[in-house]
Amino acid sequence: MFSSKVQEAMNEQIKNELYSAYIYLSMAAHFEAVNLPGFAHWMRMQSNEEVEHAMKFFDFINERGGRVELRAIDQPPVEWDSPLSIFETALSHEQKVTGMITNIYEIAAAEKDYASQIMLQWFIDEQVEEEKSAGEIVETLKMFGERDTVVLLLDRQLGERAEE
Repeated sequence: MFSSKVQEAMNEQIKNELYSAYIYLSMAAHFEAVNLPGFAHWMRMQSNEEVEHAMKFFDFINERGGRVELRAIDQPPVEWDSPLSIFETALSHEQKVTGMITNIYEIAAAEKDYASQIMLQWFIDEQVEEEKSAGEIVETLKMFGERDTVVLLLDRQLGERAEE
């Protein structure tokens, strides 16, 4: 049986995943505005991935015979100081999402909802990857600074991110 507590938490997480997509799209828009198309590409790919995550929850709720209830999404920030500040925000956001996923897992465990726990394990693994990816870019920017040549080389590298 699909627990109503788990369903409620997953409906909230759909909103959170769509907000994640929205904030990454806002970051992409910022990078486009400052002529860093590689950074923008990376953020657009990240936004697309977050929509896919929302849809995993959407589909899972439906597969379990639950009811998806969409909620309002907050407006994301639109301005940042630097590429480093954007990626620090992204890393912090991913760490927050990890906490949200862990919370849903704990609810599913308390409700003895084993199917949800199995599905949520995929998200736990995904969050390790998400934090690592953003964290590596933060560390690169901290290590080499935000000099023009560093940013331009990193922009080129991030522009090569392939769809997953």
